[in-house]
Amino acid sequence: MPKTYETCAVEIEGPVATVTIVAPRTLTGGTSDLHWDLGEVFSDLRGENAVRVVVLTGSHGEFYKPMPPEFYDRPELRGYVSDPERAWKTFTGVVRTHQAMAELEKPIVGKVNGDAYGFGSSLAFACDLIYAAEGARFVDIHLGMGEADAGPRFGIVTGDGGSALVPLFMSPAKAKEYLMLAKEYSGGELAAMDVINAAYPAAELDGAVAEVVERLLRRSAYALAWTKRTINRRIADTLNMTLDAAAAYEMVNFLQLDRLGGEDPLTLG
Repeated sequence: MPKTYETCAVEIEGPVATVTIVAPRTLTGGTSDLHWDLGEVFSDLRGENAVRVVVLTGSHGEFYKPMPPEFYDRPELRGYVSDPERAWKTFTGVVRTHQAMAELEKPIVGKVNGDAYGFGSSLAFACDLIYAAEGARFVDIHLGMGEADAGPRFGIVTGDGGSALVPLFMSPAKAKEYLMLAKEYSGGELAAMDVINAAYPAAELDGAVAEVVERLLRRSAYALAWTKRTINRRIADTLNMTLDAAAAYEMVNFLQLDRLGGEDPLTLG
């Protein structure tokens, strides 16, 4: 895979590909291109038959944490969805990323090395196996209204995968609390709830994930690939039912905010 990306990096070592998300705070223009880039990455990895396992992780001590609230106060950042090319790339990128992750026949191991906010939360729940640092914070900030220390002060639809995936991991009431109230959990709490596979002290996470990868590589290549494919039929069906609508509603939300100059209406009609 000779391609290079600003928002993520891909390293292939033998049968293992590691996809590392570049921390948004190290970028000047935010991470809207990440949605598109990851769709490209996972689509390309599907055709790399020498790769058998993919690890998805973050950098700079975080899995993925959006820019701080003041970053989203800039009118030009809200208005970018009015531009057809940029809106297409962002929202189609979301759909392509989740479809590619679900359809990829190689297991994706989420190594959540730090906070997973917003799109980071959705990406973690899109992985096949999820291992986290005990102190890593998981929160879908779309409706957080600036309560968290990242993401916008205004409220938007959980359209980048949360509406589709979180209800597969939590009870309906817990999923709604997580999404509607931006309920925060630590990796340790989610592991105790059996929502993710396990949580470890940060210093032990790399070793634990490496052991899981080695165990996966000892499995039959074809049997493992087809097992993921059959299990993920349910996930693919859920994405087909939900993701397009959620992404479209989020886009409408952004257009409303752009039209209203960033004022977030708290009444209907």
